Amino acid sequence: MSILLIIGIIILVLWLMGIIFFRSLGWLIHIALIIGAIFLIIWLLQSVFKLF
Repeated sequence: MSILLIIGIIILVLWLMGIIFFRSLGWLIHIALIIGAIFLIIWLLQSVFKLF
């Protein structure tokens, strides 16, 4: 597995836990979602197109 996939999954899981348990953090949770999604998109591009 790629390190980007692992990081992306960890960030997405932390984001989900943050939404469930820490509603007061607001914008920090959404930033974690965006970062996790970016890592997953980069991983997908790397695995499909073998760019990097």
